[in-house]
This record gives sequence, structure tokens and C-alpha cells, in this order.
Amino acid sequence: MTAQLPQQFASSNLPTEVSVCEVSARDGLQSQARTLPVSTRLELIRRLSDAGLKTIEAGSFVSPRAVPQMADTRSVLAGLDLNSEIAFPVLVPNRRGLDDAVAAGTKDASVFISVTESFAQANLGGSLKHTTDRSIEVARAATAAGMRVRGYLSMVFGDPWEGAVDPERVAKAARRLVDAGCLTISLGDTIGTATPGHVTAVLDSLVGAGIPIDRIALHTHNTYGQALANVYSALQAGVSQFDASAGGIGGCPFARTATGNLATEDLLWMLQGLGISTGVDIDAVATVSQWLGEQLGIPLPSATSSAILGR
Repeated sequence: MTAQLPQQFASSNLPTEVSVCEVSARDGLQSQARTLPVSTRLELIRRLSDAGLKTIEAGSFVSPRAVPQMADTRSVLAGLDLNSEIAFPVLVPNRRGLDDAVAAGTKDASVFISVTESFAQANLGGSLKHTTDRSIEVARAATAAGMRVRGYLSMVFGDPWEGAVDPERVAKAARRLVDAGCLTISLGDTIGTATPGHVTAVLDSLVGAGIPIDRIALHTHNTYGQALANVYSALQAGVSQFDASAGGIGGCPFARTATGNLATEDLLWMLQGLGISTGVDIDAVATVSQWLGEQLGIPLPSATSSAILGR
């Protein structure tokens, strides 16, 4: 049977190239019941890099008591070529985590803050002000150390405890991350409630706050089946950076109702059809997803992988 690929119909009002931040090895694994050994985590990263992905989250320096799936991140980094063209960002929630990241030799760090008080208390273990100030201090220190820093915002499009989130509130939080040195701001639809118009409104607020569109990324969850529609809305606004997870693995372990991330191969299928270049091999990612599901002992939700592997 001839390999099926989407027909391409490019649009002049969309980016011609998109970069994908692959989050399965950190954000994806952290919510799984099965903890994978370092060797398997390294094999996952190797397979993803072989598929053409250039930014792959490698882990996080959080307490192994809180997130045991991310224990031994330093050993993972020790098994990677940190001087290659591939970026391997690690999450650093506090100054101790940053010290560990610096000692491990990584060049890429990520910090995250909540937009809402309730999620800060539930996920970050402190008040919104305290946890935000802490991450801003870490971002500044990482920048001063010469690291490339990515800033994540959680609960951008809604909070399970507080409900609606004002886009202007998101813009103010994003502005603080930019001022602290973050090169990219990833907008997290943590519980997957965003819709395309909502995405446009939030992006308008950030641009209005002086944040260039080329420094904004979108991190979608597919709880209500809106992830790809939201990506398309962001593409129309000029966003060219998207987070995705092989097989759709993931979900926030601290947020009620949060389900899996947007599957990398689902994103790639849509982008290919739009004539947008990513440099990533969709068939290879589908194969990685199947392998990852086998390692975890669970089926992964990507529709595209099911279609490709069932040819």
C-alpha cells in the first residue's frame, strides 16, 4: 500500500516553518503510573532526536518525592550530548533545582508560574506571589549564568477551582517572565478548556503588552478535542512555536480534569497539510509513540499514530 500523506494546501497568512518542543520525556512521563528507568528515558530521547526533533524536554530537577518519574534527571543529562544542535531543556522550580541544572552542564532551563492563586497553592506549594517571585528569581539567575530560559504559564485559559481567567492577567504574568530574561513564553491550556477565539484574545493581550508574537509558544491539552483548532487559531495570529507530546502522553497530575497533551504526530499531520515545514519525520514519531506505549504498558491516544501504523 502506498504511504498516505496529507495533500498540501499552503496559505499565505500562515508561518512557513514551525518549531516543535517535544515534551513527552518530561511533561508526558511525569503523570504516568509507571516510572521508566534512565536507560529507557534516554532511549526515548534518542528516538525523538532521530525523528528530527530539535527541542526535547529532558526532565526536571524537582523533588523525587513529589514527582518520582523525574528522579535521576542528572543521570539522563549525563547520557546526552549537551553540545549538540539539539536543545534539552530541564524544568527548574527553585534555586536548588537551578544549581543542580548548572552542575549537570545543561544550557537550557525552564521555569513555570501559575496565573491563578488556587493552582499555585495546589501545584507549587505556596502563594501566587511567593511562587511567582521564586520563579522570576530563578529565571534571572539562569539568564545571568548564560542559560537559555523558557517560561511556562499554567492555567492560562481557565482554572478548575477559580473558573475564568482574564487575558490581561495572563499578559501581566507573561510580561514578568520576559522581563526576567525568558526567551520564550509557553501558554499552557492546562485543563484543555481553550477555544480558538479564546486563544486569539489571549494572544492579542500579550502582543498588546509588548511581547513579540515570535516569542510566544502554545501548549495545548486535548481534553475537549480543541487542541488542533486552537493551534490553527494561533498559527493565524503568527505563532510558530508549539509544544506537543509523542502519542499524546501527558496531563497535569495536579490539575483536575486535565488529560493528555496534543500528540506530536497529530500536530505534524495538520502542519504537513498546510504546507508548513517542521523538519520532523511523522512516521518516525508514530513509531516512537507505539514503542513508548509499550514501555508504559498503556495505549496512547494519538489518532494519527493509529492510522499510520494501521496502514
